[in-house]
Amino acid sequence: MNEIRQQLRTYIIENFLFGDDKGFDDSVSFLESGILDSTGILEVIGFLEENFSIKVKDDELIPENLDSIMNLEGYLGRKMALAA
Repeated sequence: MNEIRQQLRTYIIENFLFGDDKGFDDSVSFLESGILDSTGILEVIGFLEENFSIKVKDDELIPENLDSIMNLEGYLGRKMALAA
């Protein structure tokens, strides 16, 4: 597992799953599974902006970017590649 994915997993598990990662899969939808609500998504955005030095634009606030560990990882990869 790469470093970015591990950082994302650790953040979600510690802050939203209370340290319990049993049955938590990287492809699980945060919204459909009830892991995150709209406020939780805003917290994740703050985490991304602070820890990965990116700015999440309004038009990027879509499930394809933010609704699972895999989606977050792909989104971060694209954002960081554009910044390089």
